Amino acid sequence: MGGWAIAVHGGAGVDPNLPKERQEEAKRLLTRCLDIGISALRSNLPAIDVVELVVRELETDPLFNSGRGSALTENGTVEMEASIMDGPKRRCGAVSGLTTVKNPVSLARLVMEKSPHSYLGFLGAEEFAKKQGVEMVDNEYFITQDNVGMLKLAKEANSILFDYRIPTVGTCGAGAAMDSPLQMNGLPISVYAPETVGCVVVDKEGRCAAATSTGGLMNKMIGRIGDSPLIGSGTYASELCGVSCTGEGEAIIRSTLAREVSAVMEYKGLKLHEAVDYVIKHRLDEGQAGLIAVSKDGEVACGFNTNGMFRGSATEDGFMEVGVW
Repeated sequence: MGGWAIAVHGGAGVDPNLPKERQEEAKRLLTRCLDIGISALRSNLPAIDVVELVVRELETDPLFNSGRGSALTENGTVEMEASIMDGPKRRCGAVSGLTTVKNPVSLARLVMEKSPHSYLGFLGAEEFAKKQGVEMVDNEYFITQDNVGMLKLAKEANSILFDYRIPTVGTCGAGAAMDSPLQMNGLPISVYAPETVGCVVVDKEGRCAAATSTGGLMNKMIGRIGDSPLIGSGTYASELCGVSCTGEGEAIIRSTLAREVSAVMEYKGLKLHEAVDYVIKHRLDEGQAGLIAVSKDGEVACGFNTNGMFRGSATEDGFMEVGVW
């Protein structure tokens, strides 16, 4: 085992003209989350505790699209989803359609630990939350004025907005606009770059865990479920690795992207970096996405085919990096 490692993301796809102040704001939040995770790992918290702790912090800050600050549905409400997975026994929990649960990732963990199921949604998930005594708030708590304004723009454009701040999209490092509109399931959408959040951790015992949380798409249909709560697609952890994905949810679902990383490590014998590179290049088809991953050996990696991804990572040997492009 190579010691602990942690990675965190705030979404794949970044506006090439993103103001410097917002880039710095995002970097500060990612750095704060890494510091929280590093402190927890140094205190010998297990990986599953650390991913929950970090994602809760991301859900509480309105900067990214999860918890407070989540994207709005076509009805102007928030429907959140999250999942968490513990690698050693591949235990998992997931939730969708949450409207009043302050920290969806913690409810996902309660589904894993306190219910006979792996996935609860909508009214059933809300009722389970009440029984478990988790913190509940009015739906208005999650709604920001920025998102209200951007929902109006989306409705005027009669379009789903992945992220209202992103006017263009390119491949990694290109920062160029696409000539043809991006499509989802064959239908055009206006812009690309969701800001789903996630965290992956391997602790010093070699235990891997992963968690992902999101508000979904701006102006999404009521009841839409993306990749984030789907085990094997947006989130996966095994005895080999932990993975959290972000990007075009429908493409991530089709490719079972998170599970693919573990699968090619297991069946092709690839190392973590090789596995991440392989699935980004060969499993997304025309989809746009990114992911973060750790291995049981203390490796950390990220990959994306967008022009950028909000991300940060650190390892026990002193390596620490926060990046956007």
